[in-house]
Amino acid sequence: MNRITLENYRCFREKQDVPLAPLTLLVGDNSTGKTSFLAMIRALWHLLSDVPHFTDEPYDLGSFDDIAHYRGGRGGRADSFCAGIDFRAPGEPPTTWETRHLSVRFKDVGTVAFPVAARLSTDDDEVWIKATLDDEPRSWRLTLGTARGTWFLSDHFLPSTDLALPFTRWLSFFDPVTPFTDEVNGRLTSTTGAEHMIEDDWHRLRVLAIASYFLEHKPTDLYASAPVRSRPYRTYDPSNLLRDPEGDHVPLHLANMSWQPSGRQWTQMKKELETFGQQSGLFDEIRVKRLGKRRSEPFQLQIRKFGSHAKGPARNLIDVGYGVSQVLPLLIELFRDDGPTMLLLQQPEVHLHPSAQAALGSLFCQVASDDRQLVVETHSDHLLDRVRMDIRDHKTALEPKDVAILFFEKQNLGVRIHPVRINEDGNVVDAPSGYRRFFMTEMKRSLGL
Repeated sequence: MNRITLENYRCFREKQDVPLAPLTLLVGDNSTGKTSFLAMIRALWHLLSDVPHFTDEPYDLGSFDDIAHYRGGRGGRADSFCAGIDFRAPGEPPTTWETRHLSVRFKDVGTVAFPVAARLSTDDDEVWIKATLDDEPRSWRLTLGTARGTWFLSDHFLPSTDLALPFTRWLSFFDPVTPFTDEVNGRLTSTTGAEHMIEDDWHRLRVLAIASYFLEHKPTDLYASAPVRSRPYRTYDPSNLLRDPEGDHVPLHLANMSWQPSGRQWTQMKKELETFGQQSGLFDEIRVKRLGKRRSEPFQLQIRKFGSHAKGPARNLIDVGYGVSQVLPLLIELFRDDGPTMLLLQQPEVHLHPSAQAALGSLFCQVASDDRQLVVETHSDHLLDRVRMDIRDHKTALEPKDVAILFFEKQNLGVRIHPVRINEDGNVVDAPSGYRRFFMTEMKRSLGL
């Protein structure tokens, strides 16, 4: 995702176009819409494979009335809200269009925020495909457009029995094997411009339709973390392997890797975890201790710190504070071989001391890339400063353009998102006056000014 658009969604009233980068950091006061922002990214990410659910953990936004922007006074509540993304998929077939844009309108359908219209277009908007949910009969209608004109299918595209947006079925009309024929034109009715579609129109629309495949993701392609992860336990039972925002699955995931005969995955994961543990000062060694000979029996997670002359004792995870247990679920998702390509992280620095928060900043710089996107909500200056310094000191392959800082600022009943840049020297530029107001006030107070 290169950009996201929001309008009349939660605290975002006016239409806002916000850039996204391989590493995007969300900063601002509490209750300024950062969690809502993450929730919309997830909704758009899964839009093509399922109807978006705005009540799934870790983002429970409620019903339509809780999600649509409330304007106050006579303005009342918006009757719909809109969102959109600009995207370019890695490995996409070469075309004349650098990016595509997907826009979606949501309305109140039985108290649920439901997508009722979606439009996929090229960056120059010369070629587009629009799906609209008609009320009578309740079905999807497909409209096509090029620079020469617009056409809609004379028969309804998809019945109401399948309410998921029909992007992945666009190719049933633009069958790559089927040549352009008079039969195709026979199914189309012109609304503006040219009466009939020509083969060049068909080809350009087909290329755009193929792009919808690059918007379809598996559930495991995205990981959304809760701000507070699962609490540690002295002993674990081999029972939960389903991934969840709190990370309850992490202990068994580690145990299963350690029990594999080859040990390759565990060796690599252990190395990655211990490297971060040492860099952050959290631990030097991590291990799984079996409490029986069978995999069905309980186990423990232990960590060890090394002294200058000797290794310290192995200590149970529950005996070393919350920091390690809170960061482990995030580390597992970042290091696993089949890790997600989009990570939405809420306050990853929870329960970490400043040096560990800074180490997280370096880790994010190492992981983020064109093929792996991180959107991180943070209140940590230490994490933010480490990202700036790593960019300045060329400690990472990321360039300044690969990092976006989004500052969320309250304005009356709404919120304005300010994009902030990092330059080659690691300095924050284009920041609004409110960006550092709080920190400057506290610094002046500490200096007695």
